[in-house]
Amino acid sequence: MPKHGKKYLEAAKKVDSNKFYTVEEAMKLVKETSYANFDASVEVAYNLSVDPKQADQQIRGSLVLPNGTGKTQKVIVFAEGPQAEQAKAAGADEVGSDELVEKVQNGYLDFDVVVATPMMMAKVGRLGRILGPKGLMPNPKTGTVTMDIEKAVKNVKAGQVEYRVDRQAAIHAAIGKVSFTEEQLTENFDALRDVILRARPASAKGQYIKSVAVSATFGPGIKLDPLNLK
Repeated sequence: MPKHGKKYLEAAKKVDSNKFYTVEEAMKLVKETSYANFDASVEVAYNLSVDPKQADQQIRGSLVLPNGTGKTQKVIVFAEGPQAEQAKAAGADEVGSDELVEKVQNGYLDFDVVVATPMMMAKVGRLGRILGPKGLMPNPKTGTVTMDIEKAVKNVKAGQVEYRVDRQAAIHAAIGKVSFTEEQLTENFDALRDVILRARPASAKGQYIKSVAVSATFGPGIKLDPLNLK
């Protein structure tokens, strides 16, 4: 069993592990139980009754949170011609083609999001072994493979988050920072909840959301009622 430190144990005393909290209560408590000496992220974890091995149950997408994420995302864009110029104008941190592919192949990984035009994907595909394991590979489902490069870059900079069900049928996503107000965190939580509810596969059986909890970085989990999220 992992051994928790004194600060975690003190924070955990504030949480009733047998209770389901309302969203508003959880957002207040997640701020109170954060003990990190930095502006910690607030994260939500969903456990769903889906089978990620089935193609139609691989839930994945992105959304721009109403109040952003509180984090400045560094974006690189693989594009040429007019799309490259759009990317630069929209605020991309780095834009390129073959030279950028080579730079990443040589170890450059100082970025958070990768965007590409469809035409560039043949070249970007060569980076699959590097970008794939880190969850950085561009994908049309998350809006990171597109001809509308300007919109894609602006969305990321405005606070876009990606969500994706993992092998354990769980979705983990950041919905803001501890410095956010309770209202801002609630709005962001609601926005993510809504897209996850809408993404329910028709073939999913039984109770769709099995569990959901929020926590601050390093902090204890705070459970919400999975049957009362609509």
